[in-house]
Amino acid sequence: MLALRLTRAARPAVQLRRLLVAAASAGTGFLLLSCLGYALNRPEAADAAALRLAWCTLPLAATVYLALAVARTDPGTRPRPGLSAVGLGPARLMAISALTTALSCTLGSALALLFFLHLRGDLTGMPFDGAAADVLATGVPLPLPATATLLAVLPATATTAVAVALRPKDPRPRPAAEPHPTGSGTAGADGDETAPNGEPDARPPAPDSGVRTPVGLPWGVALVAAGLTAHAYAGRSAPALPVLLGWLLTATGLVVASPGLTHLCGLLLQACRPGALRLLAGRVLMTEAARIGRPLGVVSAVASAGYAMTTLYDDPAAAFGPLAALGALVVAGSTVATLLTVAVEARQCRAGTTAALLRLGAPAGTLRVAAALRAAALLALFAPLTLVIAALSALPLTR
Repeated sequence: MLALRLTRAARPAVQLRRLLVAAASAGTGFLLLSCLGYALNRPEAADAAALRLAWCTLPLAATVYLALAVARTDPGTRPRPGLSAVGLGPARLMAISALTTALSCTLGSALALLFFLHLRGDLTGMPFDGAAADVLATGVPLPLPATATLLAVLPATATTAVAVALRPKDPRPRPAAEPHPTGSGTAGADGDETAPNGEPDARPPAPDSGVRTPVGLPWGVALVAAGLTAHAYAGRSAPALPVLLGWLLTATGLVVASPGLTHLCGLLLQACRPGALRLLAGRVLMTEAARIGRPLGVVSAVASAGYAMTTLYDDPAAAFGPLAALGALVVAGSTVATLLTVAVEARQCRAGTTAALLRLGAPAGTLRVAAALRAAALLALFAPLTLVIAALSALPLTR
């Protein structure tokens, strides 16, 4: 009941993000049910049905990623002082976030089932003159266990991902090793003591700058190179598995390398005698590289794959049917919505810093210009990179 009250009392922006999760869940659920209908209508084509079901993992993963991002930015389930006194500790808030995610995904799955039954003619007459009877298995009874299992995959996966990601962590710092007293000898490995007036064993740590440099850039570049190499050796006449493996390696490399590229973009903004505006924009990019880098990499991977697929076929409209278009819409829409949601999360995390800058007299227009500068810098880096990787991925397949 508490989760329902928090869901109902949320602001319109939060409700909109939850509706986006429900819409993505509905699209993914309809794709899964379409795979079931295709398998029921063509029991002899088991391999084709399994391949269709395997392709559904892409919209499934994109929807779970969106649900996780929405759960992170939910202000109603964020720990605040005083909530533990009324029984709303971190574990209880995590459970509420997981339950809210389950409600949104279950709503989408229910809508997918209703629309699927409507198209089959089980609720009303057959719409569209039975044009989609091939993937709907019209006239064949739907097996209830298989239907329930397919519709429960997305809510269960998204709820588990949210529960694992938002699980309470131990706030206590790890105990550090006690330094040796200054001026006293320390026993060595053989029982000898070092000189009392020598240098201490542990040097004082360097001051923390507050910005951690992402370490995945070399690995991401290596994965992208491996994926492009797999495309180059595959060729147009190769089976689908090497091509899919190459795209998977390339997409993984983009996701791994994107935090490092975002951090590098922030460094470039501060190069060559920067002013206060470029310093502010670059510092924010460096600080948020790990948070916004991975969604940027996912969007870049999806965009490059979509561009490569459209250039691979002479007539994309003939090659992609309505279900493929729905899958592409779910994947692209979920990744873009995830990026925007992460941007909202980053803005919420900067709320204290922004308020401090405003109290110090920083103009609000300067902060908006810095945000626009960050967006322009990221676009200038990732847009050409996406086009280059898409062209290199499609080049061996078009020869």
